[in-house]
Amino acid sequence: MRQAEKERQTKETNISLALNVDGEGKSELKTGVGFLDHMLTLFTKHGGLDLQVACDGDLEVDQHHTVEDIGIVLGQAFNEALGTKESIKRYATATTPMDESLSSISIDISGRSFLVYRVDGLKDKVGNFDTELVEEFLIGFTSHAKVTLHVEVLYGTNTHHMIESIFKGLGRAIREAVSIDPTIKGVPSTKGSL
Repeated sequence: MRQAEKERQTKETNISLALNVDGEGKSELKTGVGFLDHMLTLFTKHGGLDLQVACDGDLEVDQHHTVEDIGIVLGQAFNEALGTKESIKRYATATTPMDESLSSISIDISGRSFLVYRVDGLKDKVGNFDTELVEEFLIGFTSHAKVTLHVEVLYGTNTHHMIESIFKGLGRAIREAVSIDPTIKGVPSTKGSL
């Protein structure tokens, strides 16, 4: 099983996280941010992952530190869980509809951190969730997962649906990219390492 457990403790957040890349889509989430719990539940289910997150964050300030730091710890766990990355497919693209919204997510488990985030038209809030934090979460994740990630919402009008499409698509892309291809011998790179 490819899995990892990580903890992060700062003056702003206290996080414990467990990730199983070869999971069953099960989640146990107590982030303190209801909308993030909802999105991570979708991400986990569609990614075929098992994810446990407990976070005590400074929500009296705002949600920024909690959301960003969970992205960081998830990225660290993802990178550790994949180990040597031998025989993974490495690349994947998922185009995911959610009612009127459509997103495209492309991932390269490259060992290089890079995020392209092309998402326009989000309202400032979904409930009490600041939607600009979606990008902050993804920056934290890509930086520490050491992946290249391209996120684009092609169209949509409902902000909840647009973000939901992103998280479902991210799960779907990860599920494909981490899957083992027995025809790939060793690490899928001409460099010999990722």
